[in-house]
Amino acid sequence: MRRILSFRDFDWGLLLIVLLLCGISVMEIHSATLHTKYIGFDKKQVAWVVGGLFAMFLFSRIDYHKLIDIVPWFYGFFALALAAVLVPGIGHKALGARRWIKLGPILFQPSEWMKLVMILMVARYFANLGGRSLTWKEIFKAFGLVGVPLLLILKQPDLGTTLTYVPVLVIGLFLGGIDWKQAAILVTAAMVLVMGGWSSGKLLKPYQKARLTGFINPDNDPRGAGYQVLQAKIAVGAGGIWGKGAEKGTQTQGAFIPIPHADFIFAAFCEEHGFVGAIFVLLLYFLVLMRLIQNAQTAADLAGSLIIMGIVAALTFQIMVNVGMVIGFMPVTGIPLPLLSYGGSSVLFTFLALGVANNVRMRRFVN
Repeated sequence: MRRILSFRDFDWGLLLIVLLLCGISVMEIHSATLHTKYIGFDKKQVAWVVGGLFAMFLFSRIDYHKLIDIVPWFYGFFALALAAVLVPGIGHKALGARRWIKLGPILFQPSEWMKLVMILMVARYFANLGGRSLTWKEIFKAFGLVGVPLLLILKQPDLGTTLTYVPVLVIGLFLGGIDWKQAAILVTAAMVLVMGGWSSGKLLKPYQKARLTGFINPDNDPRGAGYQVLQAKIAVGAGGIWGKGAEKGTQTQGAFIPIPHADFIFAAFCEEHGFVGAIFVLLLYFLVLMRLIQNAQTAADLAGSLIIMGIVAALTFQIMVNVGMVIGFMPVTGIPLPLLSYGGSSVLFTFLALGVANNVRMRRFVN
């Protein structure tokens, strides 16, 4: 008999952890922006979270098989949107990059929405192959599928978002049936291409190169490329074990940390809540990822597993890179910390992705 789909199969434990992270986010944004021109952004974050919750429950009710069927149309639409962003007069330019389309009072960032579309597109592609061993033709088709939006986003330029597409492709290839010899050849070719592009000076802009190398020796340029890394590391170290307390962090309140409510919110949080607070937040992220992996293991088909693992790959990469850049282990790439950093596009992407993951979970027993 066909089992009736209901919200009793919803992952309420996952939602509880997510809401706890969102609560921490709102409190930290309030604290970090208290004496800045960004004051009041915590209320905007609450609005984005509420909107994200609505979108999550909505997407959890839409059969993911239907989403997979129509995702090529979304792929085409957002590919056109990414191309439109590059056109002066349509694309909105800020902080040296053209990444948004202004729709009245709202800034629409197609690259964030394209991440979810890409996860569904990659899942559709490899699920249709049936999980058998991949041929080189099928591998190159997968690269082309991801390469089109990746190049458009790199052109904006937005190196951080561009990099988040890579783990989605990697996990798709891994679960889709690539063998170790093919993987070794691809890794070698990628290293050669990156090194060649780096030495030619055509792959990245000078400021992007400075960011990627500045974290290694930030003291060489403390007022330029190394400034953000140095200030973030000072904030993290100043927090000690227990932290200085909310609204008492000198690096945060003194505006030494650049935009502490966005990309460097983890540095502000560490200064105010210390090592213990940082470990608590990382533990929450670990629980989120483990719940998602568990749901992937119980998915009814390969497509469902690929969707959830694509989401896991994207979130894991964002968390690792953001935390890594705050403590000086990774270059500064402008990747937000999921659910903690301020930003409507990032919040909505995460909630939509969690909605699709729950969609897969709720249908694991439906015939």
